[in-house]
Amino acid sequence: MAIPALVRAQTAPPGAAAPEPVTRELRQALATATERFQALDSPGVLAYVSEQYRNGPFTKTSLREHLQAMFALYDTVRARVRVDDVRLVDGAAWVYSTGEISGRLRGVGIWTSALTWEREPDVARRENGTWRLVGPGP
Repeated sequence: MAIPALVRAQTAPPGAAAPEPVTRELRQALATATERFQALDSPGVLAYVSEQYRNGPFTKTSLREHLQAMFALYDTVRARVRVDDVRLVDGAAWVYSTGEISGRLRGVGIWTSALTWEREPDVARRENGTWRLVGPGP
């Protein structure tokens, strides 16, 4: 069961605040993944997703299929993501972010919002020296 953002904002976040170097590394990984997304580069985006990625029934393979569908639907995509907080919990980084993904419909030229979120947690782990998304937070 997902906890509404308002309730999460009123409770103390788990874990400890991430040191500035860790936060900086995660922001850089996010910036690079965002650049690859906006370049319509599925393999480039997926390089920042763990093979162990799970979001309910979705796996990394499912995410690849969703990216391919988005890139077929939109001729241009944009991701605007702000990192709100980074907490370290049991060796993982819980990255709280706010953002929007939008795209310009291919052949129509109209921009539409595909996804928005506010202060949602995602979990990342360092794998072979690279921060990779493993799934949503609690």
